Amino acid sequence: MKPSTRTFVKIARNLVPADARVAGRRWLAARAQHARQAAARRQLAQAARAVSAECLADVRTAEDWHRRRSDIRRQLRTMLGLEPLPDRTPLAPEARGALDRPGYRIEKWVLQPMPGMHATANFYLPVAARGPVPCILYLCGHRAHPCGAKTQYQDRFLWYPAHGFACLVLDSLNCGEVPGLHHGTQNLNRPDWLSLGYTPAGVEVWSAMRALDYLETRPEVDGRRIGATGISGGGVMTTFLAALDERIQAAAPSCSAYTVGDQATHARFAWQCDCTFYPNWHRLDYPAVAALVAPRPLLLTNGRKDRIFPPAGAREVGRRARWIYELLGAGDRIRSVESNAGHDDPPLFLRESRRWMCRWLHPEPATLLSAVADAVPAPAPAGTLACFSSPPRTSANYDVHERFIPAAKPAAPASAGDVGRLADELRRRLRDSVFSWFPHRPAAVPARRVGGSTGRADHFASAGEWLLETEPGIQVRAFRYDPTGPASAPPLVVVRRLGDRLGVLDDEWLPLLGTRTVIAVHPRFSECLPSATAAMELERLAALSGRTLAALQIWDVLRTVEWLGTGGAAPDSIVLHGCGAAGVVALYAALFSPAVGELVLRDPPASHRSGPALLGVLRTADVPDVAAALAPRTLTWLSDPPPAFDGTRQAYRRCGAEGRFRRASSLAGALLDPAPAVSGDRR
Repeated sequence: MKPSTRTFVKIARNLVPADARVAGRRWLAARAQHARQAAARRQLAQAARAVSAECLADVRTAEDWHRRRSDIRRQLRTMLGLEPLPDRTPLAPEARGALDRPGYRIEKWVLQPMPGMHATANFYLPVAARGPVPCILYLCGHRAHPCGAKTQYQDRFLWYPAHGFACLVLDSLNCGEVPGLHHGTQNLNRPDWLSLGYTPAGVEVWSAMRALDYLETRPEVDGRRIGATGISGGGVMTTFLAALDERIQAAAPSCSAYTVGDQATHARFAWQCDCTFYPNWHRLDYPAVAALVAPRPLLLTNGRKDRIFPPAGAREVGRRARWIYELLGAGDRIRSVESNAGHDDPPLFLRESRRWMCRWLHPEPATLLSAVADAVPAPAPAGTLACFSSPPRTSANYDVHERFIPAAKPAAPASAGDVGRLADELRRRLRDSVFSWFPHRPAAVPARRVGGSTGRADHFASAGEWLLETEPGIQVRAFRYDPTGPASAPPLVVVRRLGDRLGVLDDEWLPLLGTRTVIAVHPRFSECLPSATAAMELERLAALSGRTLAALQIWDVLRTVEWLGTGGAAPDSIVLHGCGAAGVVALYAALFSPAVGELVLRDPPASHRSGPALLGVLRTADVPDVAAALAPRTLTWLSDPPPAFDGTRQAYRRCGAEGRFRRASSLAGALLDPAPAVSGDRR
């Protein structure tokens, strides 16, 4: 009889040494892992490109723009932490000396945009000015110097006071004489900034707004003729400020225009300072921000060799913003200028910026336009421009990232009815902000079995490896163990963490496998990550389109629960389990899925300040508040609940479900014993 193909395969396999077969399987598994992770990363970049593709696409008439404009401005303020605007507390301006230079005077000032916060600035005033003069607010970029970044850009702004303009040069928070933390997600591994929805751009813009308040107190300044300019980070702040404060009558940001899609395509986000972006849960792109300046004059200058703000993104900003200007009949008030420069201000940009400010701000522009190419005065020594001899020992600058956006304090339920009402309100608010990106749920979850099981589970369970498609093109790995006989207990979904072994039968599940289905799911980016730096870069990429890695994982777990439910699981019967950060992922999945009847946690973070990042979530709630919203569903602890969860326990008491806030010694003890004892009660 002719041997079958299967026989030949078996013979060939036996000829390969066992060690080689194991190595081959591992290589194939690693390759599949890499492919899944690469697909997930591509999906994030595609989501960012979709934000750019949709930007202003629905604005076809001036009426459309007038209808949208206030919402876009409110969204920008919200994401910068400026909605509502902070209190305009006393600026407490403090004069710190002055210098006389040929043709102008330099005053050194310290302002307090917020109580205890120090903004250092130099104010240049032409000595021959007659009456109030136009003024330039120069917003510094990120050239660090102990005497402040204002000392490093003198070649950019000294032309103005030498030609009749007043000029206020404001240090940035990042590179001022009293610096605050700036590179939180870029360099300092601070995902908690994402959860708080903090960007130092909010502080920078608020400081600039308060600088305008100060200029309004100076009789030498014509408050109707104030322009703003700056390069790089200063250019981004110029656009943000002009978009939000109409006291800026002309703007000329340099080397700072981008689209989030272009940044994702060229992987530039890893190089960007934190102030470049906002926590983008409204999925707002930079061209819409620039359009908010309309119909006030806007000049965009960018270099064709700028690697941080590539020309394709800058051109798209100009193109889309110009559309709004033209709808408003102000097409002559926007202009884009390019040069072969990199990330720098070549003479062309400086001349064009001066010409722009003269044209729109100076009462007699013709008298100055011929002088835009004049040489600038010699810069003053950096030490002479410093406002402090040494930085103050105490300043709000040092921890402004902790206080600028206060974390939310949700109301505690006063009755059983309050528990359900507050839980519904919490779900609504989270869906409108943190999880507004959730895609439409198809009726079914595409799933494909890719392998059977081996090892000890074969004796008492039907086991297999599955790939679930949680979004188009996105597959997550799940290992499913079904009892060989009828299931007599609710199914269990275990959310796996980065570092958990793949496809390994956990001893903790062993007593449960004979009576219930157990699924171990590895959501996106939980199988492998190359480094902490790579993880942070992925977080920043996700944030461009309003997501985080944990938010993606929550969606994956929700889809896993739905896949299990289509297999016949009863409503409100599925058990979710997670350890550490995976416990928080499971918690949010339980919050949004009525199919989950019980959540089992071990050592979850007590706050998003130390736990997985969810974009802006701390403006709405923290981990214990979300856990309280599960009441009266069962919440079982395999570790002692931290004191931060005392309010969670109180919510369970309020709705008469204190017995469902439980403590168990093991997963098996939690699910085999119908009423594990509660320990560590804090009354």
